[in-house]
Amino acid sequence: MVRVRMRLPLVAAAVVAGAVAAGSAQPGSSAPAWLDAYREPASRLVGAALGDTAAWTRLAELTDTFGHRLAGSKALDDAIAWAIAGMTRDGLENVRGEQVMVPHWVRGREAAELVAPVRHPLVMLGLGNSVGTPPDGIEAEAVVVRSFEELDARGTALKGKIVVYNVPWTGYGPTVQYRSSGASRAAAHGAVGMLLRSVGQPGLRTPHTGALTYAPDQPKIPAAAIANEDADRLQRLQDRGLTLVVRLTMEARMLPDAESANVVGEIVGRERPEEIVVLGCHLDSWDVGTGATDDGGGCIASWEAVRLMKTLGLRPRRTVRAVLFTNEENGLRGGLAYRDRHSAELANHVLMIETDGGVFRPLGFGFSGNDSARASVKAIASLLAGIGASRIGASGGGADIGPSVQAGKVPSMSLDVDGSLYFTLHHTEADTVDKIDPTDIARCVAALAVMGYVVADLPMRLGQ
Repeated sequence: MVRVRMRLPLVAAAVVAGAVAAGSAQPGSSAPAWLDAYREPASRLVGAALGDTAAWTRLAELTDTFGHRLAGSKALDDAIAWAIAGMTRDGLENVRGEQVMVPHWVRGREAAELVAPVRHPLVMLGLGNSVGTPPDGIEAEAVVVRSFEELDARGTALKGKIVVYNVPWTGYGPTVQYRSSGASRAAAHGAVGMLLRSVGQPGLRTPHTGALTYAPDQPKIPAAAIANEDADRLQRLQDRGLTLVVRLTMEARMLPDAESANVVGEIVGRERPEEIVVLGCHLDSWDVGTGATDDGGGCIASWEAVRLMKTLGLRPRRTVRAVLFTNEENGLRGGLAYRDRHSAELANHVLMIETDGGVFRPLGFGFSGNDSARASVKAIASLLAGIGASRIGASGGGADIGPSVQAGKVPSMSLDVDGSLYFTLHHTEADTVDKIDPTDIARCVAALAVMGYVVADLPMRLGQ
């Protein structure tokens, strides 16, 4: 698929990018006067980020050592301890784990099989938070539908059946609703199970897991994702007038909540330490693959951005805080716990940036905030033109920072990248570190470091 390239023009690229950042001022340009003071530190940060493969190497260590890291698992606990120890060795300040109680869902053994009109195993992954089947599984007629409208039109004819949603990928927003609420919508018509065409781009018969949400007023039925190819095969068989019978077996179960933690490490501001810029991501992942793209890479990039400031002796006016959130995937408990623990200081959060779209080639940032703040971040982003990351989009944020952003009315950003591969890997066994280019993650580190540092060091507070 995508290969790892330890490209040695990393150092040469750093020199070029640094020169571009330092020399990007043009006579008669509309850049604000304060920007000139940041050209040299921005150049240093970009050069340091692109000067080696430290970010990719650290991501490989995380994913090779601990693998996937679902909330409640020993792997996540061990990764949290590793991150705390690593941040401490790096000399970050106030390094700590902030306790969070998280849901503990266990997949167990699982299988799906087409029993009639022919026997054929289906490639599947149970959906996160799903209930299991009885020990002997369930075997029932399966009915394929292409939409909620078709589901509702069949009505009571679905009683006792397994509903198969074969909804083509049209983007995450339009399609993920079938994963989130499809089981309860099917249960409302008496269905006993649900299979879902995977929410993601086709990927060589690779199913995508992800969380579902049960409606409180409907029975909980077992639910799983199947590969796109298998969903299409079931559709073709049904379209030929054949009756489908599927057998589904899942040991999935929810255990009592488990203790976890958000990992925090800082560079304390030299003048206004109470004002905070957050670089956020989530350390947990689904229990497939190794969570390299979603979201180990985002955590390493955020951590590395702060480490570079420390290494280069760049202590900004305000505090820069890296937060590796727990339990984004199947509960959002980490983001909620951060909001509650830090509620008294949210008014002093100057900016929160989330990286949870992969660490592919960065294009810039999405931004949500007032016009004055937008003008400032657009100026700062111009320092990233040399690495092609100067774009500022219409809106930005993320699931982990969302609760705090909303409660504190905090300006927010998301790192925007070339996401053409993201939803091929998303929540699959294929989410491994070899899909990430060392130069791309280095560029992501550079973009986060420059944006985070300059916002934290501005003579005026962002947006004022």
